[in-house]
Amino acid sequence: MAHEIDEGTAYGLPEGGYERDLVEVGRGTPGGEWLRRYWQPVALSSEATDLPKEVRILGEDLILFRDGHGRPGLLYPRCCHRGTTLLYGRVEKEGIRCCYHGWLFDTEGRCLDQPCEPNGGQKRHLHRQPWFRVEERYGIVFAYLGPPEHRPPLPRYDVLEDTAPDRVVHATTRTLQTGGPEVMDCNWVQTYENVADPLHAWITHGMISGPQLGERLAEPPDDVTYEPTELGMRSLVHRNARPDEPENTAVLELILPNVSIVPLEIHREDGRATALAWHLPIDDTHTKIFTVAVIPPVHRGFDSTKLPVFGGKPWHELDLEGHQRFPGDYEAQAGQGRITFHSEERLVSSDRGVLLFRKQVRRAHAAMAQGKPPGPQREMVVVQAGRYGENATAWSPFGSLKQEQIDSDA
Repeated sequence: MAHEIDEGTAYGLPEGGYERDLVEVGRGTPGGEWLRRYWQPVALSSEATDLPKEVRILGEDLILFRDGHGRPGLLYPRCCHRGTTLLYGRVEKEGIRCCYHGWLFDTEGRCLDQPCEPNGGQKRHLHRQPWFRVEERYGIVFAYLGPPEHRPPLPRYDVLEDTAPDRVVHATTRTLQTGGPEVMDCNWVQTYENVADPLHAWITHGMISGPQLGERLAEPPDDVTYEPTELGMRSLVHRNARPDEPENTAVLELILPNVSIVPLEIHREDGRATALAWHLPIDDTHTKIFTVAVIPPVHRGFDSTKLPVFGGKPWHELDLEGHQRFPGDYEAQAGQGRITFHSEERLVSSDRGVLLFRKQVRRAHAAMAQGKPPGPQREMVVVQAGRYGENATAWSPFGSLKQEQIDSDA
């Protein structure tokens, strides 16, 4: 007896794959070398102390410490003498001293003392512990891991510099609104291109989980456009006037390679956003997000895990059923797998922002392959993101890119 053949089953589904140049961050990879051309956050300034701290960034394991002069240092962990880890080193006024034979290194790896050698090591100047340059700003220790000859200035952001007297600049390693662990078990691109996908806010944070981010995001926007900028891209999410809300446009911004700006409820008088996030690739499968926000002092220490937006419970108190019933960004992003299978994606018109982001990344990689700078870098960055009235599009000096051009070029 003949029977109907089932079509489209998962039997024989080919093994998934991902775009390696987009997601891999190790030394020598296109993505890793691109990210190394920019300053990256390493730790909160409060985490750099006289007790050595292990940090992992772009797949490299390093040791962070602060010497007796208050200077942070970031060194390769294996002592250049006999290879034991500096995690057990003793931090002193001038640097860090290896626990094994006492070699002392300053914050730039210079060997200052070899106590087992005559006269403290007459040739100690010939030995240097591998190191990376670090600078502190906005409560974060930043490091440059790229070619020294291409090191740019550590950028400043105008909305974090020009602050009102009743505001403070506060740094945290937790996302400000949507919860999640401090270290996300997924590739950094999955967290970053989420900001280039503003329509997910209506679905994830509205339709599925209730109004996690406010009532106005629990309904679809009236229009969404995507535009390239000199430093990355932006999304303009427009909502027409409602009886209880005027016409407004929310502008979300990506500053490549890995800074995102989403306008929150606390913003400047001109409507611009006051919170920036760095999506740090710890390695190919783990991500840590550093956020700096200008907030009232009463909000200092603000922790998203204590916001009752997940069925009335903090995020960390949810059991599996709670995460299933109230999923947020972490569940959606980590739920794609540690590295999502790009080969299994079916991108459609509502994914134009993701397509534009990936296009900008490929352009940056191509520029580097040709020996050119991967993109412009500014010592002072003017932030565009924010919430604006009906003239929002007129604020920016950048013109719109037609959607069909984004689709055809991606």
